[in-house]
Amino acid sequence: MWVSSSIIKSSGLTHWFARTKAFRYIWSRTFFFPPLADYNPKLQSGSANTTHFSSRHYASNTATCSIKPFGEDFDTTLKHIEVSDTCAETIRDLLIKQGWIHRFDSEFSIELNEYKVIRILDDLFAETSDASIALYFFRWSELWIGAEHSTRSICRMVHILVSGNMNYRAIDMLLHLLKRCHGEERSLCLVMNDLFETRGERQVLETVFSILVDCCVKERKVDIAMKLAYKMDQLGIFPSRGVCISLLKEILRIHGLELAREFVEHMISRGRHLNAAVISLFISKHCSDGCFDKAWELLIGMKQQYGIKPDIVAFTVFIHRLSKAGFLKEATSVLFNLKLFGISQDYVSVSCVIDGFCKAGKPEEAVKLIHYFHLRPNIFVYSSFLSKICTEGDMLKASTVFQEIFELGLLPDCVCYTTMIGGYCNLGKIDEAFQYFGAMLKSGNSPSLTTYTLLIGGCSKFGNVGDAETLFRNMKVEGLVPDVVTYNNLMHGYGKTHQLNKVFELMNGMRSAGVSPDIATYNILIHSMVVRGYVDEANGIVSELIRRGFVPSVLAFTDVIGGFSKKGDFQEAFLLWHYMADLRVQPDVVTCSALLHGYCRAQRMCDAMVLFNKLLDAGLKPDAVLYNTLIHGYCSVGDVEEACELIGAMVQGGMVPDESTYVALVVGLEENSVVNSEKHASMLLEEIFVANSAK
Repeated sequence: MWVSSSIIKSSGLTHWFARTKAFRYIWSRTFFFPPLADYNPKLQSGSANTTHFSSRHYASNTATCSIKPFGEDFDTTLKHIEVSDTCAETIRDLLIKQGWIHRFDSEFSIELNEYKVIRILDDLFAETSDASIALYFFRWSELWIGAEHSTRSICRMVHILVSGNMNYRAIDMLLHLLKRCHGEERSLCLVMNDLFETRGERQVLETVFSILVDCCVKERKVDIAMKLAYKMDQLGIFPSRGVCISLLKEILRIHGLELAREFVEHMISRGRHLNAAVISLFISKHCSDGCFDKAWELLIGMKQQYGIKPDIVAFTVFIHRLSKAGFLKEATSVLFNLKLFGISQDYVSVSCVIDGFCKAGKPEEAVKLIHYFHLRPNIFVYSSFLSKICTEGDMLKASTVFQEIFELGLLPDCVCYTTMIGGYCNLGKIDEAFQYFGAMLKSGNSPSLTTYTLLIGGCSKFGNVGDAETLFRNMKVEGLVPDVVTYNNLMHGYGKTHQLNKVFELMNGMRSAGVSPDIATYNILIHSMVVRGYVDEANGIVSELIRRGFVPSVLAFTDVIGGFSKKGDFQEAFLLWHYMADLRVQPDVVTCSALLHGYCRAQRMCDAMVLFNKLLDAGLKPDAVLYNTLIHGYCSVGDVEEACELIGAMVQGGMVPDESTYVALVVGLEENSVVNSEKHASMLLEEIFVANSAK
C-alpha cells in the first residue's frame, strides 16, 4: 500500500496546506523544495490526485492517520527536532543528488512505501552523517503520509539515531514500540527481528538491543527484559554492562537471589566480568532480607572469592543498610574500621550514619560524628535533624534549627521547607505552614508535589477546603501532576464539609487523569456517604469492591456498620460483621464500638452485653472508649449498678475513668433522682477506683 505525495512551491498550494494545523506549520517553515516551477493550474481543479491524499498506510500492521505520530501533536512534532534553518534545503539538494526528484520539474511525486522511506533515510545519513536531518525527514514524511511509519521503518531510524549519537531519540522511539506492543513477548520478538534485519554495524546493533532491554526494565517488564537478553545471546550479542546491572537490580527486587545468580553466571559466561557494583547489589539484597551476616561475609570475601577489592561504594551500601535498619552501633563500628581495609571514609558514608542517628532520635550522637570527622553540616544533615524534630511535633525547636541553616551560610532547599510545612500542618497550624510556603517561593525554591500535597492535606483536615482547592489548581498550573494521595487529601476535605457532589466530581477527575483510586480513596468516599446518611449506597460500594476482587479495609466496614447501627438496622450491621469474618478482616475496637453504640442508643443493653461478652471471649481488648460507650448506655436507662461494674472492670484493665465516664455517671444518678448527683458521681468514682486499682 502506498501514498502518492506531491510538493510544489506555488501560491496555489496555500489553500491546501491551510486545511490542517500540521501543514500550516510546514508551510510556515517552507518545507517544500524551491525553486520549482510557477503555479500549477491542476491544483485548482480539486483533483483527487492533487488535493486529497489517501489516509491508508503502506504497512498493514500500523495505525491509520487518526493516530498522531508517537503521541505528539502535529504542530510540535517537527519543532522538537534540533536542526539548522537550512535543513529543508539540504534535504532537497540531497534528494536531487540521489535522483529522488529532478531539479527543474514543476512537481514531483514519490510513492512512499516502506522500502523507499528506508532508502531515503539511508541516503540522507550516508551523505551528511547527521541523524537529525534523517529524523526531520522521517517525522515530516509521517505527517505527509498521515499515519505512523511501519515498525521496520522505525527500526531503521533507530539504528541511524544510534549511529549519529542521538541515543536519547532512539530511546523515545523504542519506548513507543514497547508500548505499542503492549508488553506482549511475541510482538517484541518481532520488533527484535526487524531491528536485526535493518542493522548496520555490529556495535550499533548491540547498543540498540541494549537500549531495548533497558526500556523494558524502565517499564517494569523484567521477565520480558530477561527473555530479550537471552534472545540477544542467541544472536551472538549481550546487553552492555550498565544495562545488565539495571536488569540485575530488578531481578533481585522481584525474583530474589537464585534467579539473579543464574543471570550473573550467564553474564560471566559471555565475558561480562563481575565488578564491585554487581557484588554491591547482592550485598544490598542480603541486607534488605535481614541477612546482615551473609552480606558481611560477601563484602569481606570479595577479594578472595572473586578477585575484586571492595570499594567505598560497597562498604557505604552496607553501612547505609545497617543504619536504616537501626543497627547504628554496628554501622558506626564498620565506619571507623574502614581504614583496616585500606579505604578512607568519605562524606556519603559518614552521612549515612549521621542520618541514622537523626532518625533514631539521637541528634547528640550525630553531632559527635560531625565534630569527629570535622564535617561542616550540610543541607542533608539539617534535613535529617528537621525531619526528626518535626515528627516529634517540637516546631519551636525546629524553627530554631531552621534559622541556624542561614547563620551557617547555607540555603534551605525544597526538602527543608517542605519538612517545616508538614510539621505545622500535622499540628493544625496552617497559618505558620503558609508562612514557610511563602518564604519558600521568595527563596526561589519551587514547591514539589509533596509540598502541595501536605498543604492540601492540612487545609482539608482542618476545615479550610477553599484554600485546598486553590492550591490544587495552582499546582496543576505549575505543571505538577497530582497523585492519588493529593486527590485523597482534597477529597477528605470535601467529605468533612459534606460536599458529597464534589467528592464524586473529584473521583471522576482522578479517572480522567489516569490516576487509579486506592483503598484510602474508597474509605473516604464510603465515610463521606455514611456521614450524609447514604448508608445503603455506601454498603453498595463495599459490595461492588468485593465483587471486583478488592478487600475493603476495617475502616470502610466500620463506617458502614456504624451507619446501620446508628439507624437501628442491626440485621444489616451483623451481615456486614459476619462478612468481615468471611473475608478474614479482623474487626478492631472501633468496629466493636460502632456496633455496641447502636445497641446503646436503642437502649438494648442486654443485647449489647451479650455481644460484648462474646467479643471478650474472642480475645478483644476493650479500650476506654468502648467501656464508656457501654457505661453511657446503662446510665441512660438508669442502671447505675451495672455501670459501676463496668467502671470497676475498666480500672482493673489499667484504664482511668475520664470526663466522659463522670458525665455518664451523673446522667445515671439523675435518672434515679439522686440529689446532688455531681457530688455523688465523684464519690462513686473515687470509691470504685480505690477498690479496683489494687486488684
